[in-house]
Amino acid sequence: MEGSKNAPRTVFSISAVERDTGLSKDTLRVWERRYRFPLPERDHNGERVFTQEQVDKLRALKRLIDRGHRPSRIIGHSLGELLALVAPPGVMTEAVDANLDVILDLLRAHRIAELRQALSQTLMRQGLCRFCLETIAPLNQQIGEQWMRGQLEIYEEHLYTETLQSLLRSALASIPQHGQPPRVLLTTFPNEQHSLGLLMAEAMLALEGASCVSLGAQTPIRDIISAAATHQVDVIALSFSLACPANQVVDGLGELRDKIAEEVEIWAGGSNPTLIRRGVKGVQALPTLEAIPAAVARWRARHAEGRPGAESIRPPERST
Repeated sequence: MEGSKNAPRTVFSISAVERDTGLSKDTLRVWERRYRFPLPERDHNGERVFTQEQVDKLRALKRLIDRGHRPSRIIGHSLGELLALVAPPGVMTEAVDANLDVILDLLRAHRIAELRQALSQTLMRQGLCRFCLETIAPLNQQIGEQWMRGQLEIYEEHLYTETLQSLLRSALASIPQHGQPPRVLLTTFPNEQHSLGLLMAEAMLALEGASCVSLGAQTPIRDIISAAATHQVDVIALSFSLACPANQVVDGLGELRDKIAEEVEIWAGGSNPTLIRRGVKGVQALPTLEAIPAAVARWRARHAEGRPGAESIRPPERST
């Protein structure tokens, strides 16, 4: 027993916790003062160090805050209680079919060639639209939940993302390009690094025959404006993940709407809850991939009838 008491514990510096959880050093220090969590220990240099248990709880807190929970309401919960809020028992596990379980098992086993083959076969069987909606979307959610629970490492999530991006780009290259309107510019704002959602949106747009110009992720607003003018686009489509702070979503979209030509529509999609809870005048919220075909159809109907400009846009009502 004595030996186990003296066994070295794994601890993490505040910089490592910031990288692993996505919570800034300033946030961690504020929470320490305001909520008394996390209460780090100090190393021999007097620097803050955090235990694995604290890091696991911080991951769960970050996930829930990204979904709209207030820190003050949930920071006193145990890790088990937080995990129950993230995914109530039975909800996610029952929803994931056997094929998705196989894909996740291959990822965890680091069998990358077999993972790519399984995803490729699923894409061929389902077609690109169903693959995005029925395979990638639930997989993304499962990957995020398992990372938050410490069941997946960041590098494993990156392997998954890179594999899917490669498959999607190949699939997109095989779609005939007819150059039909609307012409859509796709990108994300600076500090929004998640580009998989952008590729999924491009796939859905391409399947509708829209002409797509993708800038990839993290484009400054002034460059988005310049690219929109250069390529004479009809729509600017932006993707926002859970990790993007609400004020950056709202302020960035407001700035872009103010500076872009009125006739150019702005579509904002992704998993960020701000798109549902808050509206930005002149910006159309598309919180799901399924909303994209209808948005394209509405754009074409308006312009076929000679009605220029975008409608006044508010987030759609939640279904009851």
